[in-house]
Amino acid sequence: MTVLVTGAAGFIGYHVCQHLLDRGDSVVGVDNLNDYYSVDLKRARLDGLEGRDGFTFHRVDIADRDAMAGVVAHHGDIDRVVHLAAQAGVRHSLENPFIYAHSNLIGHLVILELCRNLDGCKHLVYASSSSVYGGNTKLPFSVDDRVDRPMSLYGATKRADELMSYSYSDLYGIPATGLRFFTVYGPWGRPDMAAFLFTDAIIHGRPIRVFNNGDMERDFTYIDDIVKGVIACLDHPPEGSGGQALHRVYNIGNNNPERITRLIQLIERALDRKAEMIMEPIQPGDVPRTYADIDAMQRDFGFTPSTPLEQGVERFVDWYRSYHAVQPGAKVSRAPGE
Repeated sequence: MTVLVTGAAGFIGYHVCQHLLDRGDSVVGVDNLNDYYSVDLKRARLDGLEGRDGFTFHRVDIADRDAMAGVVAHHGDIDRVVHLAAQAGVRHSLENPFIYAHSNLIGHLVILELCRNLDGCKHLVYASSSSVYGGNTKLPFSVDDRVDRPMSLYGATKRADELMSYSYSDLYGIPATGLRFFTVYGPWGRPDMAAFLFTDAIIHGRPIRVFNNGDMERDFTYIDDIVKGVIACLDHPPEGSGGQALHRVYNIGNNNPERITRLIQLIERALDRKAEMIMEPIQPGDVPRTYADIDAMQRDFGFTPSTPLEQGVERFVDWYRSYHAVQPGAKVSRAPGE
């Protein structure tokens, strides 16, 4: 089969593409390589994809209707879509709101229209986020919970994506699955995420900012577990009955929240260095804790995360050192994200 993967140069997109290619699928990758974080890192991910049998890449903005239509027309056999491209970042959405509307709303609508007009779209799997739970205080977060109190514009756009997807599924019979990701980390991870930020700061001898005075918990989910869940969903499109829309939403997390201070301790151990911590209040748009109820993923796809945080952090730090050519104990002066 041929799968269109948007955000192919992104963290999750890169790993999903690798898995699809490994099993023999053809992959059409799309990414605009924006500069929200290091373009060099995105290009390095692409270097691991380009040249592989079955992979084709197009540098395209998903919100560009004509360009995306051209991509689909060029590849007439696309029958599945994994839509991971988006403007990410809770805090960044407070500073640059219009790019979230452009990528996460207009871009998502363009993808829905493409799926509507594909000749036999078998399944659309798209990225949502744990941010849709916003101010919810009941733990763990369940897909049956209300999600009408977003704490950030980013979370609001992701909830809007779910509603648009339901509408298109209901109107046009498009099988669609939304995945609410919970704090994904691992090799090739994003420089704006905690594991990367803390590792980079400790290695460079900079203090790290710890929000809510350390009283933060996240359901850290290792990238390999995430990819297994994405592929399992892709291979099992929702089935409807009695006029029910072919649309489902799932949490995809580790089902085991950890304190942010625990993450810091594990990074310290892997680096054999102590962190200098600056305790700060919680930031606008942040929530104190996330915790995924994954019963539905386990029931429908047999999804069971298998990577403990200790193992995942060690793998991430090993990758960081390799990518930046940093030896244990070495002093470095490279800027973060480079």
